Order: sequence, then C-alpha cells, then structure tokens
Amino acid sequence: MDAYTSFAAVYDLFMDNIPYEEWSRYVIELLGRQGIREGLVLELGCGTGSMTELLSAAGYDMIGVDSSQEMLELAVEKRAQSGRDILYLLQDMREFELYGTVRAVVSICDSINYIIEEEDLLQVFRLVNTYLDPGGIFLFDLNTQYKYEVLLGECIIAENREDGSFIWENDYDPETQINTYDLTLFLREEEGLYRKYQETHFQRAYSLERIGELLKEAGMELLAIYEAFTEQEPLKESQRVYVLAREKGKKKMNRTNIR
Repeated sequence: MDAYTSFAAVYDLFMDNIPYEEWSRYVIELLGRQGIREGLVLELGCGTGSMTELLSAAGYDMIGVDSSQEMLELAVEKRAQSGRDILYLLQDMREFELYGTVRAVVSICDSINYIIEEEDLLQVFRLVNTYLDPGGIFLFDLNTQYKYEVLLGECIIAENREDGSFIWENDYDPETQINTYDLTLFLREEEGLYRKYQETHFQRAYSLERIGELLKEAGMELLAIYEAFTEQEPLKESQRVYVLAREKGKKKMNRTNIR
C-alpha cells in the first residue's frame, strides 16, 4: 500500500481530467436515493481530498481516511483554503478506527482495487460494516477485469507537462489478476531542474460475483452494481462499476461524538 509518495506532489496536476464535480453529483444522487442527504460520511482512500471537499460542500459531515501522509497534507491545504470542517485521519483502510458509526462510507477512484489480497478486502468490508449505522450504506467503485485485461494490458502511457512528466508502464497478469504499473516521474524543482522519482503501484481485478460474496460474508447486503454513472447493469465492456451495499442486521448503537 506504499504508493502515492512522490506522485502525491503532482497528483492533482495529472488528474485534472477527472470530472470530480460530475462524479460527486452521481455519488450524492445514489446516497440520496437511500435517504442519506446529510450526516456523517466516511471516505476511504480520500487522497488529496477533492471528492471529500465536494461532499462536504453538499452538506455531509466528512471524515477522510488515507494511508499516504503526502496526499493528506495536500487535502489539509485544501481544507485550509475552503474553511470546511473535515476530519482527516492517516490510517490504512485495512485497519482503520473510528470513535463511532457513520451513515455512509464511500470510496472512489478505484481505491478498493489497491487491496490486492482477498482476505484484506474482506477485512475492509468487515470494518466498514462495523462502523456503519444500522442500515447504513457502502458505496464504492471498481476498475473492472475488462479494463485491466483489454484496455490496460501491457501498455505504456506518457504525459509531459511544464511542472512534471510521467511514464506509466503497465503489466497485467490474468492468472493472479494483479495489475502492476511502474511510474517514473520527472518533477520540476525551484531551480528549473527536474528530479527523477520512481514508484510501483499494484491493483487487483475482482470479479463482481466475488465482490458480492465477500460483502455477504462481511455482513452486508448487496443492493446493486451499476455501470459507472448510470443506474444500469454493467456490460461486458464496462470499465468502471459502482457497488452499492447496505449494513444488515446490526442493532442500533449509541454514537459517540468523534469530533
């Protein structure tokens, strides 16, 4: 899970093609359809806080969890600029802890794909179930097997910017379902020179059937799996899906003020 160290400094620069506002409207609509229009919401893998800020602006009391200190430092800078009341926690999603329950947990930008061991993913789901209010909602996205196998495969992606450049060398192993990409960064420093950094990221493709089984084993009810940004069933060629699940069977708990 040691990723987004050097890349954190230019993450927003290279992710400026992500329509976060559009994505946030979709998340808010899906949560609203489940009756969650306010209250405490946890974002797992919040990164630099782009989505966290938008959900906070929509009226949710936000908590953001991420394992990258460098990413959270940028999220804290955004919070200082916006003045929003967001709690950020430096924690690994495989072992995160809260002081009470939340109405919903969300995770976007394929953060869940970074959990490459099935037993770890089950633990994440169990923790989510533990910290959800009775009947609370878990909403997350996934890159699909099709995307890793067919679209990414063994490809090389490069992008050159004034402040930095990157080379992304991708490799997908269909037997282990592990996607590896070696990231080489050239970041511009104050003197105008560029320093080279290297990171390796690992993600795993999960079948939708297995995701449903793990959610059930963790105590949750699978409500739906959607083609991203729709309310339609995924297609064979779907690149990203959203999974909607609900806490099932937990008795109502007294909430402790976590702030």
